[in-house]
Amino acid sequence: MKNINKLRGIAFVSIIAGMLIMLGLSCKKSEPNIGVISDDKTKPGIVTDVHVDNLNGSARITYKLPNSKNLLYVLASYKINDTRTRETKASYYVDTIVADGFARAQEYEVTLYAVSRANVKSDPVVVKVNPLTPNYQRINTSIDITADFGGANFYTLNPDKAPIAVHVIAYDEAAKKYIEEMPQYISTDTVNFSVRGYDATERKFGVYTTDRFGNMSDTIYKTLTPLFETMLDKSKFSVYRQPSDSPIGYGWELQYFFDGNTGEPGWHTLSAPRMQCTFKLGVNAKLSRFVLWERINGGVYAYQNIKKMTLWGTDKDNPADAELPKNSAPGTVVGDWVNMGNFVFPNPPSGLPPNQANAADQKFVSEGVNFKIPISAPATKYIRFMCTETWGGLDYVNALEISLYGNPL
Repeated sequence: MKNINKLRGIAFVSIIAGMLIMLGLSCKKSEPNIGVISDDKTKPGIVTDVHVDNLNGSARITYKLPNSKNLLYVLASYKINDTRTRETKASYYVDTIVADGFARAQEYEVTLYAVSRANVKSDPVVVKVNPLTPNYQRINTSIDITADFGGANFYTLNPDKAPIAVHVIAYDEAAKKYIEEMPQYISTDTVNFSVRGYDATERKFGVYTTDRFGNMSDTIYKTLTPLFETMLDKSKFSVYRQPSDSPIGYGWELQYFFDGNTGEPGWHTLSAPRMQCTFKLGVNAKLSRFVLWERINGGVYAYQNIKKMTLWGTDKDNPADAELPKNSAPGTVVGDWVNMGNFVFPNPPSGLPPNQANAADQKFVSEGVNFKIPISAPATKYIRFMCTETWGGLDYVNALEISLYGNPL
């Protein structure tokens, strides 16, 4: 029996060894014949049949590759401004290269080289390009600067979704100089942000833009007077319960939603067709923004915490209840109520999935999150706060605190 087991063991080892040898041979056969580094010092041929497509701040260049066996990539070398030279590379698998980062709309020279695996360059091919106005300049010259609550608003379109930084400066009369705000980094199709913290007195603001290549636009200035903004006095708020409002759960009454305490308890509902509440402001106010504190214990970005919401308002003294739609555009009027804005709670700043939010994300939520109310929203005496979606997709909701800002009329 021992001999049989011994023979079986030898046979098993032999089979495994054979399989490993076969696997090694098969892997060896699939290896490419040409390595990244080559001893072939032959100069590759040049690119030919070159065509240029001029874009905003860049140029797309297509070409025909040379018939060189050791070709590795195509190199484009060019000046993007008066002091800086940039290089871009394109693999031999493609026939297009993009030269980008140009500072102005003017003629530039781009030098193309075919480069071998031995790092040998071909003879140069010089191409003239005429990029269109760079995006950082297009955006800067089209920015609309308007007075906003406590500061100024900056708005324009960014149709190419170009990554840029928008820099805002404001003149400080006491310091006798311009003070720069934190830059706004934009890569979406719209630039729309406000700077705040300024008195409602005339002030000169400036704005300029930069891109990732170090290019900088001229500064555009505008003098304006920020709109008055203050936090509404919560001691004047009161519950205005309506038949369609959500039932309260676990003793977390609505008045805790605006009691000045950002800890527990807050407002908590039971399961219901609608997740909403209604309260009176005690004043008629033109609102600018609100700050929302969500529950931390039990998991941020989860369960019954708010993901999407709508603010409804009315200037009526005793508004009637109405069955408000869960989805509607700002400005929609239903009975005595008008949609003052739809809002989405931002994803974790860390970039992690919502269910993996880290300590920094929790800190962001615990400090309260700002939501800008459209300046077109009318003045209101009441707020109907409607949660249209929770992070957990539940039919009940909770929140700790809300603060409303604007101009009491």
